[in-house]
Amino acid sequence: MSEQPRRPQKTGKPYRRPQKDPVRMLAFEALRAVDERDAYANLVLPPLLRKARQKGDFDARDAALATELVYGTLRRQGTYDAVISACVDRPLREVDPPVLDVLSLGVHQLLGTRIPTHAAVSASVELARVVLGDGRAKFVNAVLRKVARQDLDAWLEQVAPPYDEDPEEHLAVVHSHPRWVVSALWDSLGGGRAGIEDLLEADNERPEVTLVARPGRSTADELLDALDEDSGLPGRWSPYAVRLTEGGEPGAIDAVREGRAGVQDEGSQLVAIALANAPLDGPDRVWLDGCAGPGGKAAMLAGLAAGRGATLLASEKQPHRAGLVAKALDGNPGPYQVIAADGTRPPWRPGTFDRVLMDVPCTGLGALRRRPEARWRRRPEDLDGFGPLQRGLLRTALASVRVGGVVGYATCSPHLAETRAVVDDVLKHFEDGSAELLDARPLLPGVPALGDGPDVQLWPHLHGTDAMYLALIRRTA
Repeated sequence: MSEQPRRPQKTGKPYRRPQKDPVRMLAFEALRAVDERDAYANLVLPPLLRKARQKGDFDARDAALATELVYGTLRRQGTYDAVISACVDRPLREVDPPVLDVLSLGVHQLLGTRIPTHAAVSASVELARVVLGDGRAKFVNAVLRKVARQDLDAWLEQVAPPYDEDPEEHLAVVHSHPRWVVSALWDSLGGGRAGIEDLLEADNERPEVTLVARPGRSTADELLDALDEDSGLPGRWSPYAVRLTEGGEPGAIDAVREGRAGVQDEGSQLVAIALANAPLDGPDRVWLDGCAGPGGKAAMLAGLAAGRGATLLASEKQPHRAGLVAKALDGNPGPYQVIAADGTRPPWRPGTFDRVLMDVPCTGLGALRRRPEARWRRRPEDLDGFGPLQRGLLRTALASVRVGGVVGYATCSPHLAETRAVVDDVLKHFEDGSAELLDARPLLPGVPALGDGPDVQLWPHLHGTDAMYLALIRRTA
């Protein structure tokens, strides 16, 4: 009997099960939530990090890397999309969103961090094997190897049009903002190239965490005393502000845990302080925060009002947000009330209040440092939806304040259609002189570069704050 020939042995590397990297898995999960559910990273990421720490998967360095991967990828999404487009043979809309998220995470590691090239590529391909499968992992590998051939400056030279040919599109690609946002910010800021580039760069920087010592309940000195010497600095402009440096943790401070202090951008603090200090004709007993959710400005106003023997009514349309306001005000030393009410159809009588703040809903283009995904989510047509609401709320505010009282119109957007255009349109109905703009600049003492007034526009690159807008209006008749 003849001997049977042996079957040829298979050659090549044996199959290896993909290894899960908890840091990159978490970053991918956060990006998918932002994309699929229109979630905000600043709301999605903290519970994911807490869960990972509780499982023992993460230490502080892991959490810092995951945070950088998520926020860095979202901030630079426009730039990275342009780079990826140059490396694939199809329109990006035809690339599955989960694949694009893995690619964007990989590109950020290659072009936006100090992670070595080989580590960035291999870790991204391994992530792709886990979440996408081996087939699409090969596509990810091929694209990232093309990206790795050049650094960021070389890619920008390739994918961005020259500034002289198309300034807005150049800035949009280089600084990762939608073109319409670049145009709107430039119109509001004015000036030449240097100013708008500084602003766009500031939008892409990680903002400081700023605490507020709620008046009458805590002080900036208490917060600083609770921090290590290298973990906290006084605020730049607000006497109630403390800026956290590397290593500062809000939850480690007793006053924050107890609600006597909170996290609040210094620009928001300045808006509340300016309204509280605006000169009045007559008594100063009853204040209104007409769009009070989630409660940061209301908590400041309640404390400042209590210090003068005044009371605050905090009104918020959405009941769940009114609940957040109540929580922020809990423990205030003076009288206050929180209600759920529509500010365009108020339950209170006209002329009831001495001071009124209307921090109106808006596009949020002033807080792109904190919510980088908002720049990709917003559309120019959103302005058409916000405009009537903003005008209606300002009209309510002016009807709600007594003669001699002051209204503060505020918004976390520098877009002219949400700021001066709203104020100008509403004041056209007061051409009889029954309302007048006050100069808000003296009410922000020490703050530079406040423009020609009488209104105030804060900027991330000039003031280190969100781009808050404030107009102060007094009823004169």
